[in-house]
Amino acid sequence: MARSDRAASRIVRNRVVLLVGVGVLLMAGCRQPGEEIAGNYRFRIQAGGLEREYLVHVPPQYSPDRPTPVVMMFHGGGGTAQSAMVETKWDTKAAQEGFLAVFPEGSRPNPERPASFLENPQTWNDGSGRENVGAVQRNVDDVAFITALLADIMARFNVDRRRIYAVGFSNGGAMVFRLGRELSSFLAAIACVAATDWLDTPEVATPVAMLYMTGTADPLNPIDGGEVFIGQRSYGVKPPVQQSIDKWVEMLGCPADPITIYASDGVLGVTYRPCTEESEVVLYTIDGLGHWWPGWIPPKEYPSWLRDIFGEPSDKIMATEIIWEFFRRHQKK
Repeated sequence: MARSDRAASRIVRNRVVLLVGVGVLLMAGCRQPGEEIAGNYRFRIQAGGLEREYLVHVPPQYSPDRPTPVVMMFHGGGGTAQSAMVETKWDTKAAQEGFLAVFPEGSRPNPERPASFLENPQTWNDGSGRENVGAVQRNVDDVAFITALLADIMARFNVDRRRIYAVGFSNGGAMVFRLGRELSSFLAAIACVAATDWLDTPEVATPVAMLYMTGTADPLNPIDGGEVFIGQRSYGVKPPVQQSIDKWVEMLGCPADPITIYASDGVLGVTYRPCTEESEVVLYTIDGLGHWWPGWIPPKEYPSWLRDIFGEPSDKIMATEIIWEFFRRHQKK
């Protein structure tokens, strides 16, 4: 590990410890650690000069006497913590397996108004520099937000610090790529769905296993790269998916040639391993899937025009199930 990387890692770690120690992140009037019972809770914290929010699903198995894993799920651009919970069912999985499912809220143009996909969209500053992503334009410090969120979670709950994971969809997945680098000291593994790794940092401070999923018919995340349109408006050019995979294969010191681990019904899964410190890179492609969470089928009341923009959904595989099994295999040293 380079000296600069070790220094960066120590800075982030010290930042979290300091925030917990001084207690500046706890929301006045909220329950203290150990008081929560099974269910969903919304918390507010201050970070980067903004009031931020996140949801937590506490499983029935939670006990303040036992360290509990954490999975953070980042919604896509225009989404919300609640919609991510409904579409991915990470809360259901948390209740089955006994981990804390955390759903952070992105920032929106007008924080005084409710989030709206079309009129007040929540987004993440994924480090891409893209002008059409609101949080990027506003230069929102989302890394500071997640640093503060982790401090708050650790203050409220008995967290297994060897088993903290992050997963995201689309713009949320791009944010997770960023966190995989900048908060690598805390994350054991990440999963990115239908997302682009926009960063060029050639190293990660500590190894973080990475799983990636995408559809072969995703118009907003073209598997071979290219210009992205919504209607007649261009949203820029995205690189091929394999480019993001290759970055992590190189950073984690993985073999260049993958091994097939799954091939059925148009779904192909491959792994690049062994990698540094037992990490790995896994890639799943789902034939015919558009820009949707793999395994989730929108209900009939969803507007039909969404499929015109996002393509077709698919339940050939259940992303949440596969990603959780991947997370279970990886713990921080």
